[in-house]
Amino acid sequence: VQLVESGGGSVQAGGSLTLSCVASGFILGDHTIGWFRQAPGKEQEKSSCINCGDGTSYYADSVKGRFTISKDNAKNTVYLQMNSLKPDDTGVYYCTASTVRALARLTTGGYEYWGQGTQVTVSS
Repeated sequence: VQLVESGGGSVQAGGSLTLSCVASGFILGDHTIGWFRQAPGKEQEKSSCINCGDGTSYYADSVKGRFTISKDNAKNTVYLQMNSLKPDDTGVYYCTASTVRALARLTTGGYEYWGQGTQVTVSS
């Protein structure tokens, strides 16, 4: 199983980026997929998940209204559209996948597969 993220980069505050995560050896389908981020000096945070909880999407308060998670089953790819980026959004973003369907929205455990991460840097 391999998850490969792309789309990270450096942007100014207020800018946008779209992260992509292509899966191989694993059909994303209805499994729960999450995006986590690790900021320097901060605890790892789950930013978003799709097919979680009641089958809808989840967003952390810190990104709600600015980030949108989506997936393309035909391409076996998950996306994270990030708008109105802030310096606090800086960090390494990881795509994760669970073998569980409808993993609880708030849980940070249960994601067996992780990508290598992609760096997002937002300057003020």
